[in-house]
Amino acid sequence: MSHKRMPKRKAAIAVGGVAALGAAALLLPNANASQDQDNATAGGTADVRTLKATDASDLAGRLQKILGDAFAGSYYDSGKQQLVVNVVSGDDNVIVQAKKAGAVVRQVDNSAAELQAAARTLKARATIPGTSWAVDPRTDKIQVTADSTVTGADWNRLQSAVRGLGTGMATLKKSSGTFKTFVSGGDAIFSQVQGGSVRCSLGFNVTASDGSPAFLTAGHCGVAAKQWSDSETGQPIATVDQATFPGEGDFSLVKYDDPNTQAPSEVDAGNGRTVQIKQAADATVGETVFRMGSTTGLHDGQVTGLDATVNFQSETDPNGVDTVTGLIQTDVCAEPGDSGGSLFTQDGSALGLTSGGSGDCTSGGETFFQPVTTALQATGATLGDGGGGGNGAGDQAGAGDQAGAGDPSGAGDPSGAGDPSGAGEPAGAGHQAGAGGDRIGGGADPSGAGAADDGSSSSTGSH
Repeated sequence: MSHKRMPKRKAAIAVGGVAALGAAALLLPNANASQDQDNATAGGTADVRTLKATDASDLAGRLQKILGDAFAGSYYDSGKQQLVVNVVSGDDNVIVQAKKAGAVVRQVDNSAAELQAAARTLKARATIPGTSWAVDPRTDKIQVTADSTVTGADWNRLQSAVRGLGTGMATLKKSSGTFKTFVSGGDAIFSQVQGGSVRCSLGFNVTASDGSPAFLTAGHCGVAAKQWSDSETGQPIATVDQATFPGEGDFSLVKYDDPNTQAPSEVDAGNGRTVQIKQAADATVGETVFRMGSTTGLHDGQVTGLDATVNFQSETDPNGVDTVTGLIQTDVCAEPGDSGGSLFTQDGSALGLTSGGSGDCTSGGETFFQPVTTALQATGATLGDGGGGGNGAGDQAGAGDQAGAGDPSGAGDPSGAGDPSGAGEPAGAGHQAGAGGDRIGGGADPSGAGAADDGSSSSTGSH
């Protein structure tokens, strides 16, 4: 079946645009600007370098190998644009090498092995629905969070487990929201299942290992339904090839049914701009990141933890727990309907797929993401335009009635939440979250037109 774009709408977003505009203003004027600067001094050390976040991530990986057991994590100081590396007692000569490589070296008490052991203890003693934990290298501790459902005996059990680790090893905080997968509301991909319509969001377009065009989305979406459409009542245009959830990740690889589908490697960032996705990268604690979602549009924040474990209440077993490990923790907000959407950086690095979290874009909260690098490795896929070329079929920006005409994305609304050409209200179906090119299969229009319907958020049982 040859994928056809849905008719465009010219409606402008009336809700949610203000919050998203802040992220757009931060991202868009500098989307292609380099953050590279000349080496600068810090703390009197001339070797400390100013770095882009992606370069800091690469440096951290190299230094982890150099430092060995002395390595105790790292984070990015976005204000100074420097990499800070934690070390425990070790060979002074090795530490000197780390400084010469350009990092700020900080002496800490807890080694990476000790922090990992603490996380294993929590898994054994505190796998309770509504809890999460992640390593926070800025405090050199495990950050443990309990949502509003953790009360009574469960709260006492969690407190006891954290106290047992020692005050220097872990911290415990309460979240006002509830941990859940962000799986309902105005998403941009749809599937019909028994009991209603399921909605999710496309994350990044990729090329499958067999060369066919495909996309990544959340694993709980791929588990919920096998075939996906770009409209609530439309015919399926993509089929799940692999899905992982719960367990070691939350990701799905979904192949387009038409092998000629054009699937450019880009994310609509709203305000008439797209961000070209150039590579996948590992997240670094402290770096500024952007999340695109069809419900709430573009929002930014920081990575706050890595290798996070989240214990979601099971959707199929009232007494069960869906535990997902290996996630990125952030303070970027998200809401139902943003699930599966893309987490990326200003310079075009794909970082993650929206998994779940607590809170909303009014009160804030924690949001967790599946690392893209892990999903690509597990599925054998690569970032790219899926064999259909990356620029669409001549209907790129400025096509006739497209909002923001003349711009590569045509996404005239600063929130990116979906109006460029059919997304409509942020809770509507139109604008697919972080769709690589903001469409499901139709490569012709990167503005989201391919996923647009009437913008309704009325579907039930949605994912």
